[in-house]
Amino acid sequence: MNEIKPPRPNSYLALAIISTILCCLPIGIVSIVYATKVNSAYEDGNYDEANRASNNAKTWGLVSIAIAAVGWILYMLIFGIALFSAMANGGV
Repeated sequence: MNEIKPPRPNSYLALAIISTILCCLPIGIVSIVYATKVNSAYEDGNYDEANRASNNAKTWGLVSIAIAAVGWILYMLIFGIALFSAMANGGV
């Protein structure tokens, strides 16, 4: 019997790796774990599990990038305020 398979969901492995290296390591690792589950679940015929893993990999990758972006914005604000304060007081 020839079973029709749904299309393989995107694993978002590249997003997971990039977000791990450049953004937030712990959350990026969670994304990598989910990304690696996509292909194995799909090959085992667990299509719903493959879709869930794909969605989770994408979500955690984006969360990692968002946390890193917020961190950088806060970093720039804090040091920008410190620099402005130092300049206003004649320190720089």
